[in-house]
Amino acid sequence: MSIAFFDLDRTILAINSGSGWVKSEYRDGFITRWQMVRATGWLLRYHLGFADMEGVLREALSAYAGHPEGELRARTRRFYERAVRQQIRPGAREALEKHRADGEPAVLLTTASNYLSEAVGETLPLDDWLCSRFEVDDAGRLTGDPVVFCFGQHKVTLATEWAAQRDVELADCAFYSDSYTDLPMFEAVGRPVVVDPDPRLRRVARRRGWPIADWGLPDAA
Repeated sequence: MSIAFFDLDRTILAINSGSGWVKSEYRDGFITRWQMVRATGWLLRYHLGFADMEGVLREALSAYAGHPEGELRARTRRFYERAVRQQIRPGAREALEKHRADGEPAVLLTTASNYLSEAVGETLPLDDWLCSRFEVDDAGRLTGDPVVFCFGQHKVTLATEWAAQRDVELADCAFYSDSYTDLPMFEAVGRPVVVDPDPRLRRVARRRGWPIADWGLPDAA
């Protein structure tokens, strides 16, 4: 048995949902212009390899301390319908359907929140989603702390646990992503596939002989 793990941003999607979320939150009046600029800068620095992702995520999450979880889930659903659903790459749908047809579970493996991942999972043929999850208190409000963040080596840990529960080794699995920051996961699986990669990942893929896929752009992109 094998499992296919899929990154979300700029892999299944043609966009970075994190950047889109920041703009959406600003447009709807939930964050200030200064908060939007800072968050956009964090994301850019991380993408370029100049920022610690855990620090970025913790600072961003702290801004939601005290917010009702149901409210954040509803806002995320509106954001998904408005800005994300139409950004799914055609090649992603084909890859997901092929793995499912071959009897291989397809699992989302993303830094995005469980709220966004749930929406994606209802749209695409996914068997599960491994993602960032946030702590909620007994009153149903976010504490500003994570339960788990899903990036870098954390992706490997979560994928390993999910696979082990099904008696599968990551060496028998596939992983799709666009980002150099996912190098730990690429190195852990036996079937790495690079999708429309960033420049650093493209260089690594060429050097190591990893397949490079072009999943195209949705009509809306």
